[in-house]
Amino acid sequence: MLAKLVREFPERDGLFYEPKWDGFRCIVFRDGDEIVLGSRNEKPLDRYFPELREALFANVPDRCVLDGEIVIVGPSGLDFDALSQRIHPAESRVTLLSVTTPASFVAFDLLALGDRDLTEEPYAHRRTALEAALGEAKSPIHLTPATTDPDVARDWFSRFEGAGLDGVVAKDHDGHYQAGKRVMMKIKHERTADCVVGGFRWHKDGGVGSLLLGLFDTEGVLHSAGVASGFSVDRRSEFADALAPLQKGAADNHPWMTIADDPEQRVPGAQSRWSGGKDLSWEALRPELIAEVSYDHLQGNRFRHATSFKRWRPDRSPSSCTYAQLDTPVPSEVAEVFGLGG
Repeated sequence: MLAKLVREFPERDGLFYEPKWDGFRCIVFRDGDEIVLGSRNEKPLDRYFPELREALFANVPDRCVLDGEIVIVGPSGLDFDALSQRIHPAESRVTLLSVTTPASFVAFDLLALGDRDLTEEPYAHRRTALEAALGEAKSPIHLTPATTDPDVARDWFSRFEGAGLDGVVAKDHDGHYQAGKRVMMKIKHERTADCVVGGFRWHKDGGVGSLLLGLFDTEGVLHSAGVASGFSVDRRSEFADALAPLQKGAADNHPWMTIADDPEQRVPGAQSRWSGGKDLSWEALRPELIAEVSYDHLQGNRFRHATSFKRWRPDRSPSSCTYAQLDTPVPSEVAEVFGLGG
C-alpha cells in the first residue's frame, strides 16, 4: 500500500498519524522457522540484512506478515547512504557492514496473524493487533509511533526531521489494506534553494531532461548537489533554447569534469549500483545560470530526492548559491522516536 503526496496537513476525525521513515520498504513474512524479507518490487532483501533474521525470530509472532521499513541509524540520525551500501554483491562486504552498521526494522502495519487475514480489516483494528504483537519487541525491532492527535503529529513533523525522518503519514482509521494503491497520505518537508546550473542531460525527445544543480561550500568548491527533473514537453524545449548559449566553452576548466580529491565531491555521470547501466552522460554549462528549486531534505551534501524547478533567478549571483542558505534541522535522537513506540 502506497501514499500520495499532499501539501496541506490533513486534519479531520478518523485519521491516524505516523512518522515517515526514510529507509527501504519491506514486507516481513514469517512462518515458523522461515522468514522472508521482501522489497517493494518483490525482490528478496534477506541476504543484505542477515542481522535482522535472528532479531525477527526473537520478536515477532510465529506466523505473521508485517509491513514496515528497514533503516540504519547513524550518529546524526537515519543514514540512507549507509543503507544503500548494504545492497552489495559481495557476501563478505554485507557481513562486515551488518556488524559495523547494523540495521533496524520499524513495523507500521500487520497484514496477517496466524490464520487471520487482516488486509480487509480497518486500519484501527490492524494497529491494535500490531501493538499487541510487538508490544514487547526489543531493538532492533521497533513499533512505529502512532497518534490521532494532529497537534502531536505536527510536532513530530517539525521536531523529528533532525533525526532524518521524511515527514508524516496519515491513514484513515477504517481503511483496508490496498496493495499497490496510493490511499495513504504523506506530508513531506518542502523548502526552496537557489542553485547553480552546472550542466544538464538530454531527454530522448531532444529537449532537456534534467538540470544538474550545484552548491558552493565554504571553500568555494562547487559541489554536484542533485538534479531537477520532471519537466513538461514544452518546458524541455524551452530549456534547450535557454541553455544553448551557456554550452560554449563550458568544458574548459569545469569543476565537475574531473573527480576532485575531496571524497565528498560527487561528479555527475558516475555509475553506481543504482544506475543500472543507464546512460548518465551529461552536457556541461558555464556555471552562470541560477535556478530556484523546491526540495524535501538533504542526505549528506546532496538533495535526497530529485528537486522541482520553480523559476530562474537572474537577480542572484552564482557565488551566493551556498549551503549556508539551506535550513539545517535541529538534531534529534532517533531513540526518542523509537521510545514513543514503546
